[in-house]
Amino acid sequence: MPHLVLASASPARLATLRSAGVEPEVIVSGVDESQVDGVPPAELALQLAELKAAAVATRLADDPGDRLVLGCDSVLELDGVALGKPDDAAEATVRWQAMRGRSGVLHTGHALHDLGTGRVAAATASTTVHFADVTDVEIAAYVATGEPLYVAGAFTIDGRGGAFVRGIEGDHHNVVGISLPLLRELLAELDRSWVDLWS
Repeated sequence: MPHLVLASASPARLATLRSAGVEPEVIVSGVDESQVDGVPPAELALQLAELKAAAVATRLADDPGDRLVLGCDSVLELDGVALGKPDDAAEATVRWQAMRGRSGVLHTGHALHDLGTGRVAAATASTTVHFADVTDVEIAAYVATGEPLYVAGAFTIDGRGGAFVRGIEGDHHNVVGISLPLLRELLAELDRSWVDLWS
């Protein structure tokens, strides 16, 4: 059976895979995300996902086994601008003041490397997120928890920030950081089966 390697430090991605019956090996890519610049948000997410997967695939080249390396990266697009993790609490606050009562698009790039065959499949999943019209007090309290500082777009849907998301259009897993339906499709492109990853 193939073994999935998750090239990401994201606890939310790991938890999503585990809840879906997949127990991946985690190898953090260590990729410098600032090396990709000047591309549209959806393309940015995809290029960063590809860099992360390639970095880990290269590390495992001497002992590939039957491994599939998955790289993911998420950005929130608001007014055509890509928003990753905020640098600090002040930036997270400004972000939320801009996002409240509006909608953004969460793009997650996925890149899957089959180390056994050398084949690669990659695509971006995009989900529209409708934010609640939160108050300044709610924003301050949320930022004070620290949660928005560690996630793309400065919000989570599976944590404290869930109450500030009025609704979504698209795959909810994608907003968490990994689209399970898209991963299944990428596996099929590589002549692999999603159910073979179940532990």
